[in-house]
Amino acid sequence: MTRGIFIVGNESALSRAIEAETGSRVEQFAAAFIPNRFFGAVKSSTQETSKRLPLDWNPSSPISARTLVLAAENRLEHIDEAILVCSPPSIRGKAFDLSFSDVEIMLNDHIKGWFFLVKELAAVFNNRKRGTLALVYPDIASTSQKDEASDLLGPPALASFRALTNSLLSAAGNESYFTMGFSTTDSGNESNFASFIFKSLDETAKRSNGKLHKFGKFSLFK
Repeated sequence: MTRGIFIVGNESALSRAIEAETGSRVEQFAAAFIPNRFFGAVKSSTQETSKRLPLDWNPSSPISARTLVLAAENRLEHIDEAILVCSPPSIRGKAFDLSFSDVEIMLNDHIKGWFFLVKELAAVFNNRKRGTLALVYPDIASTSQKDEASDLLGPPALASFRALTNSLLSAAGNESYFTMGFSTTDSGNESNFASFIFKSLDETAKRSNGKLHKFGKFSLFK
């Protein structure tokens, strides 16, 4: 049976590393990326790969979340592992100068959207009585140089995803599927972190269900 891997997240070094690692393991995988709709954003050129089955997603819509999961199932035949990657963009500025539209986008796309998607994936895994939900995020403190504007939107979005992950891990023992969390404190080492994630997924066992797997300088491949 072909391994059905579904990756969701925004365009980032972390999501690209996970895509590359996935591509080394399967012939095809499905992926959906959060569109960058922030004011003044420069459209990045997503690295294309013949192994990716691209899917569209409007994170602010619960209907889109259901459509996305159905589309992933249709393209993959089944979803064995859903890897959700939260690495929100940095939106720096003064509090009084915040764009209302940017605040709304961050709330809809990088906070609310994850709840809609988790609900739909959980329903699929629960019906199949199997599957793995993997939640991935960088656990790196936001820093800024002197006189540099702070990132006011990214950290709160990341904190919400971290809290969601913790809640799902706490409830994992009552579910019929696996839930695993992955965090890294090692910025710039995304490739090794991606390998660490898949090493843990490949060795999925009851004892790892509901656990947060931490990666960093002192936890490499433990």
